[in-house]
Amino acid sequence: MKWKGRRKSSNVEDRRGKSINGRSTGGLNPMLFAPVLKFLFSKTGLIVAAILILISVFTGFNPLNFLGNFFVGNDGQTVATSAYESSEKENLKAEFSATILASTEDVWGNLIDNYEEPTLVLFSNQVSSACGLTSSATGPFYCPGDNKLYLDLSFFQDMENTMAAPGDFAQAYVIAHEVGHHIQNLQGTMDRVNRLRGQLSEVEFNTYLVRLELQADFYAGVWANRSQKMNGLMEEGDLEEALNAASAIGDDRLQMQATGKVVPDAFTHGTSEQRVRWFKKGFDTGDISQGNTFTTESL
Repeated sequence: MKWKGRRKSSNVEDRRGKSINGRSTGGLNPMLFAPVLKFLFSKTGLIVAAILILISVFTGFNPLNFLGNFFVGNDGQTVATSAYESSEKENLKAEFSATILASTEDVWGNLIDNYEEPTLVLFSNQVSSACGLTSSATGPFYCPGDNKLYLDLSFFQDMENTMAAPGDFAQAYVIAHEVGHHIQNLQGTMDRVNRLRGQLSEVEFNTYLVRLELQADFYAGVWANRSQKMNGLMEEGDLEEALNAASAIGDDRLQMQATGKVVPDAFTHGTSEQRVRWFKKGFDTGDISQGNTFTTESL
């Protein structure tokens, strides 16, 4: 894949080496509010308040900070930066990811009017997003709550070592797939599917999740088609890498590897055949209008 020397996206947030130290539920503690309020207006409480005021005058300490922390928890997470040392290989993958993201910006910026570019967040081990606290074990994901893609670069090594899906274009497919979810979010498709949660049985709802994932595969194929025409990123063997990766992460293949059996009712991403077919359709047509995976015959 001919990606070196090309434009890198500025929409990259590097959180590698940052860890989540603590987490609080936040909000007012109703069990403490009444007795503490009673104490504050008692004789002893007034004396304590006077002492706190004197301390604040001489030290600059704000007693309201103490009271605020006592009554109301911290809604965010405590983030600490550790002495994280990334390898040269990992930094190269970070540059690669920023370059692929830039390519998706070029493609979708031409296809969608007023395209809103997503942000790629690089993290290690675990990350906090608008969708909650997530570990690297989840794999790459897109959060519609903040329009961000989340990626632990170690996943690329996992693709090669445990999924038998090596290659830079296989990795590009993964990023393009998550950007595909961003397209779905902009189009309202994700919201329409999420509104069905609770209205359908788990098995029925899973079929909609599968259709959502297959459409993201299709959009990844559209990106591959258009980027090749625009910039000639692909080399011989690249398409095969992407198709192999799509096959490697099919529900049937992953279930068989994990448990030795296949449970179709539990599919949420589609079979290997389906994922390959929809990526290939996107790549062959390059036509975003051909990606309706929600028809009866699409599966």
